Amino acid sequence: MKKIIFSIAILLSASAILNGQPIQYPITKTVEQTDNYFGTQINDPYRWLENDTSEETKAWVKEENSVTHEYLSKIPFKDKIRSRLTELWNYPKYGAPHKIGEWFVFSKNDGLQNQSVLYVQKGLNGAPEVLLDPNKLSSDGTVALQATAFSKKQKYFAYAVAASGSDWQEIYVMNFATKQLLKDKIEYVKFTDMSWSGDDGFYYNGYDKPADEKTKYSAKTEYQKVFYHKIGTSQNEDRLIYQDKEHPLRYVWAGLTEDQRFLVLSISEGTDGAEIKVKDLHDENARDFTTIISGFKTNAGVIDNVGSRILLHTNNEAPNFKVVLLDPAHPEPSNWKTIIPEQKETLDGVRTGGGKLFANYLKDANTLINQYSYSGKLERKIALPGVGTAAGFGCKKEDSFFFYTFTSFTYPVTIFKYDIATGKSTLFRKSEVKFNPEDYETKQVAYPSKDGTKVPMFITYKKGLKLNGNNPTLLYAYGGFNINLTPAFSVSNMVFLENGGVYCQANLRGGGEYGESWHKAGMLDKKQNVFDDLIAAAEYLIKEKYTNPERLAIRGGSNGGLLTGACLTQRPDLYKVAIVQVGVLDMLRYHKFTVGWGWAVEYGSSDKKEQFDYLVKYSPLHNIKKSTCYPATLITTADHDDRVVPAHSFKFAATLQPAQGCNNPVLIRIDNKAGHGGGKPTSKLIDEAADIWSFVFYNMGVKL
Repeated sequence: MKKIIFSIAILLSASAILNGQPIQYPITKTVEQTDNYFGTQINDPYRWLENDTSEETKAWVKEENSVTHEYLSKIPFKDKIRSRLTELWNYPKYGAPHKIGEWFVFSKNDGLQNQSVLYVQKGLNGAPEVLLDPNKLSSDGTVALQATAFSKKQKYFAYAVAASGSDWQEIYVMNFATKQLLKDKIEYVKFTDMSWSGDDGFYYNGYDKPADEKTKYSAKTEYQKVFYHKIGTSQNEDRLIYQDKEHPLRYVWAGLTEDQRFLVLSISEGTDGAEIKVKDLHDENARDFTTIISGFKTNAGVIDNVGSRILLHTNNEAPNFKVVLLDPAHPEPSNWKTIIPEQKETLDGVRTGGGKLFANYLKDANTLINQYSYSGKLERKIALPGVGTAAGFGCKKEDSFFFYTFTSFTYPVTIFKYDIATGKSTLFRKSEVKFNPEDYETKQVAYPSKDGTKVPMFITYKKGLKLNGNNPTLLYAYGGFNINLTPAFSVSNMVFLENGGVYCQANLRGGGEYGESWHKAGMLDKKQNVFDDLIAAAEYLIKEKYTNPERLAIRGGSNGGLLTGACLTQRPDLYKVAIVQVGVLDMLRYHKFTVGWGWAVEYGSSDKKEQFDYLVKYSPLHNIKKSTCYPATLITTADHDDRVVPAHSFKFAATLQPAQGCNNPVLIRIDNKAGHGGGKPTSKLIDEAADIWSFVFYNMGVKL
């Protein structure tokens, strides 16, 4: 039974003052909704906001956005920030070229184009030609290019696109020579690549058509399957390759090895753990897949095959990962041959090229690249341009060189050409950003968390910084899903740095920077360690006189939104500003929407009592206390976010606004025709960055 209870007064919040005028928050109705979790009654008065397609929710979104935009528009220096962001953003951005047959393929954005354009050129000296311009796929730049794949002899080019930031994608096929689209079109796919078998067709993973188009951005997504699409046929003729009718909540990915001998399936019950199956397509008697890694207790991935054997990247009995060679006919670990043994640094990934293995290690969240033979002989430690992040090592077996990128906090993405035989890197293309990197410096510190664990943090600032305890400081982190936060250049962050800001990036437990043990120390019932790590980082920055609580902001997105939400509710006194972006904020119901079920291996589920008991203790939505002074909070989400549905942010904002006990604003910014963040057009990125930095500076009392 649900009984609607209407608020009896408009919220004239003391928490909402700009230019001396109180902000009038919208009236948000409540409903009588109580859930029983193992004898514990949990109220959910804003449950109605989970229906993101209802007219009532749309009206609420419109009113909240009106309040937020009114507030932000009155910040006196917002236009100045937006102008500088536009100036900084306006430089050519190139992707590293990769070789496809006689052609090189690369992306380029002239500067302010909403989406990067895909180019091809014949040889390194050929004239670039536009292959695909996503900007022409929509009038507002909200259709973005996702996965791409050329057929074996480059007869066809397949590509996936997503609209308005959604995870839902559509696949199209182009005749590469004529650039004409074929009639082939595949709908209702997510998280897919296209793996070509010759020039005849490709494997992909997809879903059945959603039962209700209206709820496809919020309804639970189940039963992912693998299909084979033959060129020139319709989608309903696609051959079903793999399905699991008994386990609807599993991901499955399919791909061929480079020589197209093995079809590989990587299956998971969520975002951690993998089961690997392979089929030898050279074996005419092979009717089914062979399981070479069973269960989901370890993480593994196929690197390549060596004849009939499989080269595997695995953390089985190796928390920092290793590389092994196995025979699919005898896949037991006791029969494995170690090719690259586990080392003290985390082996983040391995790619192939020119008959070599390129191992990407992380040392204190910085990239190290080693080149090995297929037998595991270390041939060289590759010299990189500096301390930072390198990516793109790899190419086809027959190639002798490739291009990679390097970046760091004040080092814009730069492209280098790497010669495999000599190990020499040469500059190929550098970015021309309108700022002087020599004016800034970065250092890495290790601070103690609550339990004494040393946690690394990068701190970037203008040279000559005075440790006077009064610098505007932003602390960014993620801490989850085995994801690494490594140094990277951000145009947006430059506005903060050049106005005296200190940008800090902490590598919290839950990430993968120090292997699986670091990850496990911040997941499930140990998730509180992650929040403790961020709180300790804030305390360190204050203690070391970088800043003080009135000049400190925290920021995170997605799982990082959960992080900022939990930390602002646990230690609201420690920061002046909190930016909570597309956050997982209702830890009791997250698994009921779209692909949220896949995160239960990371978080746990309220369906299990022992996991409910710890989830409810930190769930941001359920730990807001009335009349508490919370930081100035800007919550951001989007109408097409079908990764972390906007209901998380809606309910969090609706709960936090009336609970605020001081003059700090609580606002929610709900973007239109946008999603979780991927594929967001440049114009929207600049708008969002201008709003965020204006909000941060204004609420810190910094005048620009």
